Amino acid sequence: SILMQRRLFLYNFRNLRKAKGRRETYLCYVVKRRDSATSCSLDFGYLRNQMGCHVEVLFLRYIAAWDLDPGRCYRITWFTSWSPCYDCAQHIASFLRSYPNLTLRIFMARLYFCEDRKAEPEGLRRLHKAGAQIAIMTFKDYFYCWNTFVENREQAFKGWEGLHENSVHLARKLRRILLPLYEVDDLRDAFKLLGL
Repeated sequence: SILMQRRLFLYNFRNLRKAKGRRETYLCYVVKRRDSATSCSLDFGYLRNQMGCHVEVLFLRYIAAWDLDPGRCYRITWFTSWSPCYDCAQHIASFLRSYPNLTLRIFMARLYFCEDRKAEPEGLRRLHKAGAQIAIMTFKDYFYCWNTFVENREQAFKGWEGLHENSVHLARKLRRILLPLYEVDDLRDAFKLLGL
């Protein structure tokens, strides 16, 4: 099926702060071509990690095989259950540099290892610098995904307890990651002056 089962979506995209047991990454996508003031949808669907290959790399291989027209503009929107790991962020950034006529928006349910002192935050910064628009999923994004990618049997999307609070918490964390380092140092100095 081109549509994801409800239980898969609700389990994998739940924006929990501690998401134990969720080892796979799911990626829902929409590919559009811009023609002057209008856009035309070319494809949509979802993917997941397969045989040790991260879903982001699978999608990049898929779209590279399209042989995109360099004279046209394309926009890809992703909704992912996890933010990209450092290596995937590097692959995506390199891909975007190779396709200047393509824009990528990534909406993420959760941040992958960004609370640890690992390379993932730096990967997100490099991805952002390469031109990817990255954000945390909100209720509106879940609603859109439910109605676009999920076999919902015409049931309305019902958010879970903590959806909004977790989105706000993760969005703040992402904003801190994406702040230029000099701004982070300025904030730390300001907090020290205030005794915080």
